[in-house]
Amino acid sequence: MSLTQGYFHRKLTALTLSILSLGALDIKKVYAAENILFVYTPFIANLRVNSLEQFAKDGTINQNLGFYLNLARVNQEQTAEFRRALTTPVIVDPVLISRILNTDEGERLLNYFGSVINIRGGRNGKHILRGALVKASMEKDGLTLINVLRNLSVDVQVNISQVLRYSNQINLVFKGSELFNSEIVNLATIETKSSAPVDFNQLTDIRKPGTLPIKNSTLNLFDSQRNRKFYVELYQPQQLTPNNPVIVLSHGLSSRPEDFAKIASHLASYGYVVAMPQHPGSDLRQTQDFIAGFSRQIFLLNEFIDRPKDVTFLLDELTRLNGSQFGGNLNLNSVGVAGHSFGGYTALAVAGAKIDFEHLENSCNLAIGNLNNSLLLQCRALQLPRKDYDFRDPRVKAAFTFNPVNASLFGVNGLNEVEIPTFFGAGSYDPATPFIFEQVRTFPFLKSQNTYFQLQEGQAHVDFSQLDAGITDLVETVGNLTLPSPYLLDEYTNSMALAFFKVHLSNDENYRVYLQSAYGKHLSEGQEFKTHIITHKSVPLLREKVEQFIRDNQDLIFGIRVSKN
Repeated sequence: MSLTQGYFHRKLTALTLSILSLGALDIKKVYAAENILFVYTPFIANLRVNSLEQFAKDGTINQNLGFYLNLARVNQEQTAEFRRALTTPVIVDPVLISRILNTDEGERLLNYFGSVINIRGGRNGKHILRGALVKASMEKDGLTLINVLRNLSVDVQVNISQVLRYSNQINLVFKGSELFNSEIVNLATIETKSSAPVDFNQLTDIRKPGTLPIKNSTLNLFDSQRNRKFYVELYQPQQLTPNNPVIVLSHGLSSRPEDFAKIASHLASYGYVVAMPQHPGSDLRQTQDFIAGFSRQIFLLNEFIDRPKDVTFLLDELTRLNGSQFGGNLNLNSVGVAGHSFGGYTALAVAGAKIDFEHLENSCNLAIGNLNNSLLLQCRALQLPRKDYDFRDPRVKAAFTFNPVNASLFGVNGLNEVEIPTFFGAGSYDPATPFIFEQVRTFPFLKSQNTYFQLQEGQAHVDFSQLDAGITDLVETVGNLTLPSPYLLDEYTNSMALAFFKVHLSNDENYRVYLQSAYGKHLSEGQEFKTHIITHKSVPLLREKVEQFIRDNQDLIFGIRVSKN
């Protein structure tokens, strides 16, 4: 098993136990499941729950359980691993988990697992799973798989055909992730070999901060037409110059502008004014309100509309304030946008990408899509009124995104509306927006000839060193997880963002030398976790690989949809 594959196996176990342990808290234990039926038409087999309980308690394998272990040809090591899987606890807050599973995202997760674990007769088991998971999370020894099975209110049947198909789909995701990781490395190597040699040690090291002193301030805005109040973190050189370039940076879900101070400071030290708006309704405050019970949703539906409108309103306000607060120095006719995750959606939307509802609906109905955690966010957009939303802001001339949520919301048709220079950053460990689902399959279809793709090995969507204790505890349950230094990842991202905006926003051709695969190789020298950069030159080959992968695996990708019954 590869490092990436092993990581996702462990991550899947941790997330399954934690995220799915949700439901109503007032369920009384009147009935309990005694049997688990395994249905593989026409074969039906019966595993008693008490057989698993005894095995979990002291390792006893009775005749009933032994039959299945022998049938599966489980060895001694696998048997021990199975027992650990039954008994390893995840400590979760039942109240919080209950709230999560009563959201649209939680309902989607339950529906997915309920298509495998059915009520006898074949009905989706999502409702009994909700109750069992919540009751199990209230057990004194924490949420464990055996506690979930013990708290099922009725006998259940496991659809083996569905299990096997889902298992094949999971393996396909692992296989595809490794395939395209290797493909990006190969393409970057080809580009490096075909380019003129450059001694980057003789050039400015753009990983280091620039020479300009910077300052930070906060701007409070109110959009009366939308009744929307939000703040903006500004990072800028202490001394502005005429036609000073401006970049708007959009934060991700459950995040805040302050979380991106490092990249903003880096860009400001080279002369940029970086404006980072808060997006109320999908920021950290919204998450805190959800956890406290003040909101019923992790993020508000209208954020798909409000986020890009926040960017446009911010640019309007900067234009209004340019003379009074910035000495008329800001160039607001040609600005850059950047965004992380949900902020990547925001940046692409103001760059011209359009929501493709037909494509989104098809993606949300595919069972394999449930392995893409970002679809929990994207499928919410199906509740929007079906309109031709056009958030393009003509002042935006370049878009830099990292871990962008984009593939199902926009699809190829929606992304084809983006005609400006575009940068996609991706992480090989990213469980939130897996690059095989979200970036690698859409990058080859961007129209601009100035497109770039950066893969960072070990990048896992967020800086784990800044997580709160509760999520850190969950991450620790994954076990044996090695991650790169956040400083290294900052260097990878900050240097490429600077080079990209210097060339495509400031028209400084001195920085184009950094926008090539050879620079990725230079950045990676001596590093365990490397970065790989490709450009539009590799698009034809990458597009061919993506299309071939889909053709070769179309049955697993398109052949099954999740039943909601």
